[in-house]
Amino acid sequence: MLDLQWIHDPNAWIALATLTLMEIVLGIDNVIFIAVLAGKLPEKKRDFARKMGLLFAMGTRIALLFSISWLLKLVGPLFTIFEHDISGKDLILIGGGLFLLGKSTREIHERIEGDSDGLNRSGPKVSLISVLVQIALLDVVFSLDSVITAVGMAESLSVMVIAVVLSVIVMMIFSGTVSRFVEKHPTVKVLALSFLILIGFALVAEGWHLEIPKGYIYFAMGFSTFVEAINLRIFKRGKRAS
Repeated sequence: MLDLQWIHDPNAWIALATLTLMEIVLGIDNVIFIAVLAGKLPEKKRDFARKMGLLFAMGTRIALLFSISWLLKLVGPLFTIFEHDISGKDLILIGGGLFLLGKSTREIHERIEGDSDGLNRSGPKVSLISVLVQIALLDVVFSLDSVITAVGMAESLSVMVIAVVLSVIVMMIFSGTVSRFVEKHPTVKVLALSFLILIGFALVAEGWHLEIPKGYIYFAMGFSTFVEAINLRIFKRGKRAS
């Protein structure tokens, strides 16, 4: 049962606002991944896939929050490799990171090399089920950091669950805009896939206990996006002038 005693605690409301913002920030990589996968579907199925992907993400995070005791067991070491203790969480992070590295590299290859006429059309269409399965599996990886952050920032389970729900609602509102923008601009899609490679590398490193501060990653993503926005603006002006 969720307790509601926190409603009368101002500190809990501050924690809720902060945690919701953090959940949105941590969900950016998830939104990008969903946008890339949904973009391979027929247009009429993309919106459904995006919404289902985010609903899967919300369900996964809430389920993990209600399984905090099980989640904490994942942190315990299972075996040792090269003097590094490897836990269940580490295996999930490494596996998810390697999947992102492979998937993103393949998507970039299809985007740039896949068309013999050089028009950079989207790669071959895939089934809705396969896209949803991939999204659901990666949601587990993306949710781990989110849930662990929530546990560290808030004491009430109700606050954590509400923050997750609010963050997913915000992501749902903007996911369509993000996806359409990524699909409209081929260079932005390659940039988004490059972000996923960076995130995949960070996940593998974290699985090997090599911590890369998230601030560095988000700064790189933000700066690259800013530069690309300038490039797009210059390109549009050039087209108008011609």
